[in-house]
Amino acid sequence: MAELIFALGIIGTGLLAIPVLAGSTAYAIGEGRKWPVGLSRKPKEAVAFYGVLALSVALGVGLNFTALDPIKALYWSAVINGILAAPIMTVMMPLVRRKSVWGIG
Repeated sequence: MAELIFALGIIGTGLLAIPVLAGSTAYAIGEGRKWPVGLSRKPKEAVAFYGVLALSVALGVGLNFTALDPIKALYWSAVINGILAAPIMTVMMPLVRRKSVWGIG
C-alpha cells in the first residue's frame, strides 16, 4: 500500500510540474522575443506564446515514453546547472546594475 501511495504522489508531482515548467518557458521565451504573452490572452492574440506552451507540454509528456532514466536526467541537469550557474551570474550581475539595460536611463 505504501508503494502505491508513493507512486501516486510522484505521478501527481510530475503532473503539477509539467504545466508550471511549460508556462514559465513560454513566458520566458515570449517576453524575450517581445511576443504578446499571457494566459489571459486568447490563443489568436498570442499564437507564438501558446505554440511554445503546447510544444513544451508535448516534450514533457513525450519524455515519459522514452528510455531515458529520469534519475540520471535529474543528476546531469543538476551537474549542468552547477557548471553554468557561476558564469551566468558573473555576466548578469554587472548587466542588472546598468539602467540602460532596464530601459530607465
